[in-house]
This record gives sequence, C-alpha cells and structure tokens, in this order.
Amino acid sequence: MQKDLEGRIALVTGASRGIGYQIAKQLAEHGAHVIAVARTVGGLEDLDDEIQAAGGQATLVPLDLTDFDAIDRLGAAIFERWKKLDILVANAGMLGVLSPLGHISPKDFDKVMNVNITANWRLVRSLDPLLRQSDAGRVLFMTAVQAQTCTAFWGLQAISKSAIEALARTWANESLQTAMKINLVDPGPTRTGLRAKAMPGENPENLATPAEVASDLIKLVQPDTLETGKLFDRLSGEWVSM
Repeated sequence: MQKDLEGRIALVTGASRGIGYQIAKQLAEHGAHVIAVARTVGGLEDLDDEIQAAGGQATLVPLDLTDFDAIDRLGAAIFERWKKLDILVANAGMLGVLSPLGHISPKDFDKVMNVNITANWRLVRSLDPLLRQSDAGRVLFMTAVQAQTCTAFWGLQAISKSAIEALARTWANESLQTAMKINLVDPGPTRTGLRAKAMPGENPENLATPAEVASDLIKLVQPDTLETGKLFDRLSGEWVSM
C-alpha cells in the first residue's frame, strides 16, 4: 500500500472497534502515526498488534471522552511530543435509547449529549491549535441520516447529530483562512455493534463492513481533499453542500 500519509499524525476516537478500529488500522497502513483513543483497552491492544504486525506505528490512549480534563491533557501531550496534529477522525459516538422524547431520562439524555457533542467540542477546543500547525490539517466528523429525517423515537441520535453538523460547519467557516479542511460523513448502514443494537432483526450480511467503509473514508482526510464544511454521503459517493 502506498505510504501517502508518511510523517502525518492522526488521532482517531472510538478506535477500539467498528469503523474507528478500521480507520485507525488503515491510516497506519498508509504511513500515519495513529493516536488511537478509546475506553476499551483490550480493543486498543488488538489494534496495536495489527498495526505493528503490518509495520505501522500507534500510540494508545485509553480514555473516556466524558473525562473532559483528560481531553485537555491529551492536546497538551500531543503538542509536547509532535507540536502538531494532521488528522482528526472524531468517530466515537453513542446511540442511546430509542424512545419517545418525553420518556428519555435526564441521565440518558446527558450521557448521549456528553459523548456525541460535548466531547467533540472539547476535542475542538484542545486540538484546534495543533491542527493549525499542520500544512494540511484534515478533520472528519461522523453524522447520520436522522439529523435530517428526525425519525420518530430516534431523538437522541437526531438531536446530537444535528448539533455535530452545526459544530463542524461553524468550525469550518471559522477556519477558511487556514490550511484546515473540516467535513462530515454519513457512512450509511454499517455492520457494527451500534447498528445491531438499533436494528436487531436486520441481516448484517446485507451491510457494508467497517473495513469497506473505512477504505472510503480514508480518502477524505488526504492532503488533496479541498472541500470544507460539507457532508460526504458514502452511499452516493457525493459531497453535499449544507
């Protein structure tokens, strides 16, 4: 595989399973040094084994993204070691309960918002100065169709993903005079644990694998990606202006 990301530093959240695991693995295959962030230590160690076996490099960061002070410390540690960050894939997310809005408990609401939006804002706050030091800082946030459809009973997903779309677009507009490009992607139905939880009767064989999705997403964080403030619809293969 072409080492077109040699010398690049890439941070991936939710890297212990699913799409995040595969994106981290493929970024390393392309030559990037991957900072893999997740709560599950075992999954991170499995990822590290695969990356090292393929000749790549990774730094494992076991971290609960709701530990907001730890996110601040992460940015400081990256600056201390590398002085910059080239790629951020903000992949970590939580589905939460599927329920009428009025039946969602405050605890469940706060938990999903903390993971899906507040943690990502804290990442922006911590990592923006580092991404500005890159000659081609690239950022990718995950969204979902519910942000547009507002499907009944999917309120936590719809609300949090609508918020992340607003966050990404605002940050992109604030960064137009920099080398940073900040975009969103809707990966579409994917064979992940989160999808299985939401759609227990669905045949996973009909869904794209995380590895297949990751191979499409890698293209969006390359230095030659010039779009910013847009959404990439993986199923159609097209950029969508918002």
